Amino acid sequence: MAEIPPEAPRQQPEDELKKRVFLFRGFTMDELRRLSMDSFIKLLDARKRRSLLRGIPKRQKKLLEKLRAAKRALKKGKTIIVRTHVRDMVVLPEFVGLTIAVYNGMTFLELLIVPEMIGRLTGEFAPTNKAVRHGAPGIGATKSSQFVPLK
Repeated sequence: MAEIPPEAPRQQPEDELKKRVFLFRGFTMDELRRLSMDSFIKLLDARKRRSLLRGIPKRQKKLLEKLRAAKRALKKGKTIIVRTHVRDMVVLPEFVGLTIAVYNGMTFLELLIVPEMIGRLTGEFAPTNKAVRHGAPGIGATKSSQFVPLK
């Protein structure tokens, strides 16, 4: 009989996570941070590219200034959570590491910006409605249930 060769030892999940490098359209995080705004915009999909090329609205500029101030405060050791109603702001590489609270119509949902969020809209991470979960019908739910004797 032929011997079965022993399996190669599997890597631990922690080792795999350390080796994993985030790439956005072939660019690493450091390369994305060094890109100019114009060259980063060329990497985005058409809808976001169009909205940024048309100019940043006043409310988005205000949010951008607050986020840049929060980034400066983060370097000094302070953590600032920026609250905003702006749901159509494209997440830029300079936002990574910041915490923002996006309004969903009822409350502010806090989001820690991670590299995987780059190029998406802030509103995508704050759902405005919940999935409907129907329970069992109660007494009075239908006409016939009015006549069911209580136990």
